[in-house]
Amino acid sequence: MPSVALKLYSVFFKFLLKHRLQNLIQNAIDESSNPYGVTTRPEESVSASNPSFTDGVATKDIHIDPFTALSIRIFLPDSSLSPPEQPDLKPNLRSSGNDDPNSQNHRRSSYAPSNVGAPRNDPRRSSLEGLNLRSDNNVYRGYSPSPQNCRKLPIMLQFHGGGWVSGSNESVANDYFCRRIAKLCDVIVIAVGYRLAPENKYPAAFEDGLKVLNWLAKQANLSECSKSMGSGARGVGSEFTKAEVQRHIVDTFGASVVEPWLAAHGDPSRCVLLGVSCGANIVDYVARKAVEAGKRLDPVKVVAQVLMYPFFIGNVPTQSEIKLANSYFYDKAMCLLAWKLFLPKEEFSLDHPAANPLISDRGPPLRFMPPTLTVVAEHDWMRDRAIAYSETLRKVNVDAPVLEYKDAVHEFATIDMLLKTPQAQACAEDIAIWVKKYISMRGHEFSY
Repeated sequence: MPSVALKLYSVFFKFLLKHRLQNLIQNAIDESSNPYGVTTRPEESVSASNPSFTDGVATKDIHIDPFTALSIRIFLPDSSLSPPEQPDLKPNLRSSGNDDPNSQNHRRSSYAPSNVGAPRNDPRRSSLEGLNLRSDNNVYRGYSPSPQNCRKLPIMLQFHGGGWVSGSNESVANDYFCRRIAKLCDVIVIAVGYRLAPENKYPAAFEDGLKVLNWLAKQANLSECSKSMGSGARGVGSEFTKAEVQRHIVDTFGASVVEPWLAAHGDPSRCVLLGVSCGANIVDYVARKAVEAGKRLDPVKVVAQVLMYPFFIGNVPTQSEIKLANSYFYDKAMCLLAWKLFLPKEEFSLDHPAANPLISDRGPPLRFMPPTLTVVAEHDWMRDRAIAYSETLRKVNVDAPVLEYKDAVHEFATIDMLLKTPQAQACAEDIAIWVKKYISMRGHEFSY
């Protein structure tokens, strides 16, 4: 059974969420009055970004759409920095207090390189000490890539939960979770701040997810254009300054500039989608659109998706929906309110394509979907439908395993900052093991 602390927190959480949902329904916000939208609520506890490496990760916020509130937060792990060539230092990296290679500490270090407590001769430490952390005018003190420190990492697009009406890509809980995933999976995490309901109903959040994927493809092409222009200028003997090259690219692509962290360290050909709760619904939609787009998204390739306790529902209830309807955190009654706030009144149905992944008229054919890892919790009433979707994918030969965690509840892996649980750490490590299989550098390619 869940711990007493978790049960108490669940009661408090459900009280606040119910109050918030009722207020949103009573206020009856007109979507047309606020097309710009909101990506976070005033009562949300947020974590400020820090472009310098803190706890092994640097972060920055970018507003990528001038017409909406759509924004992203980039999580860059320090493993993206290429250490100088040095002799094998494995004996120095092992903890002197625990030489058991099967210990938990040893297992963690194999997934999440960290500079905390690293020896003085550790190549990661020397690489960090040589970083450029300020601009020429000594104003910007964040990380600026240099040619000597560039290592390409896969990119993970992450979509937070919150029942469509709350949550944020910059919330304290989501920031903590994304830092953990960036280090364990050894990826650049891009947390998406999509527009919330009811200010922006369906399909706003889904369109925002696809817009970020297209923005990522545009960034990759901008980066290649910048490189070719720079090398071309040197080839003919012309002296273009960096500012001139960037200005020309801005003029060509229209109000678009190269994002330096992604240009230096991002590998869009190894892109993973990860969604939490309702964010998993967005991920499934974005994956389908990526399949339909095919080579039009080049060089971006979605190689896998992770659905963490997806926010699926349907008109015909499953066994878990009946048995666990009044479960921890998100019970079924509150979820129905959230869906009413998210879906337009004329489209409301629990078998809506955004809600039920098992309806027959969804495209494209499931056999073209990317490998899909599904995470479910024992005490989550949405569990059975997520498992059924995974089983449907496996029937058409898609790699679609399910990880179910005992004594766990909805959002268990993303509220770990408040309630330390062994399931949350184990879940993050299990995700890393599976994801690394599809983002390895061993020449694997995925196409649809």
